[in-house]
Amino acid sequence: MSEPKGTVVLAYSGGLDTSCILAWLQEQGYAVVAFLANIGQNEDFAAARKKALALGAKKVYVEDVRREFVEEFVWPAVQAGALYEERYPLGTALARPCIARRLVAIAREERAPYVAHGATGKGNDQVRFELSCYALCPGIQVIAPWRLPEFYRRFPGRRELMDYAEKHGIPVPVTPQTPWSMDENLMHISYEAGILENPKVIHHLPPRRPRGRGRPQPNWKFHGGPCVAGEAASHGSPGGREQGRRRVPVKVTNATDGATRQEALELFIYLNEIAGKHGVGRIDIVENRFVGMKSRGIYETPAGTILYHAHLDIEAFTMDREVRKIKQGLALKFSELVYNGFWHSPECEFVRQCVGRSQDAVHGRVRLAVLKGHVYVLGRESPRSPYNEELVSMNVQGDYEPADATGFININSLR
Repeated sequence: MSEPKGTVVLAYSGGLDTSCILAWLQEQGYAVVAFLANIGQNEDFAAARKKALALGAKKVYVEDVRREFVEEFVWPAVQAGALYEERYPLGTALARPCIARRLVAIAREERAPYVAHGATGKGNDQVRFELSCYALCPGIQVIAPWRLPEFYRRFPGRRELMDYAEKHGIPVPVTPQTPWSMDENLMHISYEAGILENPKVIHHLPPRRPRGRGRPQPNWKFHGGPCVAGEAASHGSPGGREQGRRRVPVKVTNATDGATRQEALELFIYLNEIAGKHGVGRIDIVENRFVGMKSRGIYETPAGTILYHAHLDIEAFTMDREVRKIKQGLALKFSELVYNGFWHSPECEFVRQCVGRSQDAVHGRVRLAVLKGHVYVLGRESPRSPYNEELVSMNVQGDYEPADATGFININSLR
């Protein structure tokens, strides 16, 4: 053991990397406080706490941040219609600033000068964690083992980590037969690394496990019936002027059995169950990392995909055309900022405020159905929509003079 160096708060998952890092940090002379965020992953948190203590952590924090994750991070992304590079719904990118915020708070509580994480030196998460930590606590010092030569030379790959774990009696869920990295939270599951690094390989990943149950079930395969009963989703928040301006999902109703969910976390979990059973939200993409390389990732974002389509439809139905053009540009900027780790930057805060302001009229109900991995919009209604059935009708003239279109066409043809 090295000389004592002080206390470090480790963002701990219980997986291969952070389990080995917990032991390694102690070898370097740090007293380790482990922080495990319940952000919706399928995890035995009691067992993870016990494991961290057995590995030598002096204290373990296990905290449920699911509600704040949905209300403070996922809802702004739904409002923005955020998709990075037109496909990725940002599940991991949204979770990192949420976790980092609590990581820094615990470091303050423990008077720890250091925080640490298990993000690799080639990925995006190192940027997301550290930019958030520095924004929230400029004086904090971050230990990133995967960027330290003494660590990555000792552990050039996952095989060496597994050998280290075996030597030190560290139980880990990864084996040489399943050499990929998985990240799970309430919004999504992602898979990358290992055999998936070859972009032409057709993946054969294990089926997703229902949350809170131990036995895997094929929830993400397209095995559902011909159609899930229609969903009616509402936007807008009853109960007060300030609340009403938030314009977030407030209710989902299953049109088949009448089941209703209204509280944010319950609503999101329910949509995950419905959409997950029918393969909604699964994508296999190659994306551009912030650090400058392309990577292949497989993502499953069930509830987020349903809400993306529901919000997109009610927004198009209610929002002014020119406002929406500007808002679409803000959505692209928001997605880029979040993906690159700038959630806590002044520019991202500004964009979130602008997106939120654009949502004033976004209020109503959308009826949807899910079928074999797809989300179908069936209808919508809103008291705030400028849609005028009489004006647009082919059968009723309404407050419109068709002859006026002649001059409109002539003017637009001049150039």
